[in-house]
Amino acid sequence: LAAAFCRRVLRSAAQHCYLRVRLELPDGAARPGAPQLKQLVVTALRELHGEVGAALPVDVLAYEEKTLCAILRVISSGLVKLWSALTLQGFYQNRRCAFRVLQVGGGLPCCHCWAACLSGTFLPIFSLSNSQ
Repeated sequence: LAAAFCRRVLRSAAQHCYLRVRLELPDGAARPGAPQLKQLVVTALRELHGEVGAALPVDVLAYEEKTLCAILRVISSGLVKLWSALTLQGFYQNRRCAFRVLQVGGGLPCCHCWAACLSGTFLPIFSLSNSQ
């Protein structure tokens, strides 16, 4: 008897995914503020996925300039595009950089836990559109 193979893919019901990321820069490099970080994310999406990628709704929910850690929110269908764009982003202001994806989750409670993990104070930012 031949064994039957059945593949099942379960998709998360969450509308959004949350990423905790850290931007790594060389010593002495200028540290981006929240608007510059948002623009860097949009630029990364545009460079890898074109205007379709740049139009992906991504929000910076929290950002700590001291540690360069941020919490990003993206629609679930855009998670792979965002993650790949961040992974391949290599420059900020003509200097080498790297995004490290530290954690990914599908629910807002995770996001609140991550915000508490940001050392020191963090700057909450809500509803930033890609046009900024």
